[in-house]
Amino acid sequence: MPELPEVETIARNLRRGTGGAPSLIGQTIQNVRLLWSRTLAEPDVDSFQAILPGQTVLEIGRRAKFLALTLSESTLVVHLRMSGDLRMEPSESPVSTHDRLILEFDSSWRLSFNDTRKFGRVWLVNDTNVLFSSLGPEPDDPKLTPNRFHEMLQQRKRAIKPLLLDQHFLAGLGNIYTDEALFRAGIHPLQSSETLDLQDAARLLEAIRYTLERGIESNGASIDWVYRGGDFQNHFQVYQQTNNPCPRCGQPVNKTIVGQRGTHFCPHCQPLKGD
Repeated sequence: MPELPEVETIARNLRRGTGGAPSLIGQTIQNVRLLWSRTLAEPDVDSFQAILPGQTVLEIGRRAKFLALTLSESTLVVHLRMSGDLRMEPSESPVSTHDRLILEFDSSWRLSFNDTRKFGRVWLVNDTNVLFSSLGPEPDDPKLTPNRFHEMLQQRKRAIKPLLLDQHFLAGLGNIYTDEALFRAGIHPLQSSETLDLQDAARLLEAIRYTLERGIESNGASIDWVYRGGDFQNHFQVYQQTNNPCPRCGQPVNKTIVGQRGTHFCPHCQPLKGD
């Protein structure tokens, strides 16, 4: 699943234009082709196809793993889920087998939402507050101080790995960047959140921010057919490094299951406190 750096990379590429494609900003929607109706979460199909034509893309933002396209009259929100991707392409390009939604612009370009596994969803709303109301803070929110982060950890009694994956607690992290951040912070993925002291919390918050920043600088990680153009996979310290030597101590990286997710860590560098 695309995580914060991958989604931010897609948003940035759509803003700037890439690979010969123009920026999405300033494009006016001429026609809407909904090729798989269940891609649309809100509103109904007829309203969706009636409201969008004539609207212009004003801004492209991100909240957690959501992309938000601010239009002249409403906001189009996209969640890529497991396999979604957005790409600008010439209008005359062949439609892909897995294209679920196509927005055609008056510039002879189109935006295609491609989603092999069909888990991605699209919302057309007037106000994103309801949709985003349950999300936790962004990791780079300046209001998220080490003290505040420590308070949040103390209020929960959960293993730290699944807690960090909980979008209601902290927005944007997924499996890759959580494993990498926990390794950088030296914290075991099963460590209970309320056992972390202020120093642990500060170190973990710094590790999360550092890891996400490096991921964005690398255009995300390219580890399957979804991620395109990123190279953060070349900098993995523990993720997908099972049995390889830890870059710090040289002992084998372990893989286990935490919260039904494959989890990579170094048992020497990330000891479970209290054991």
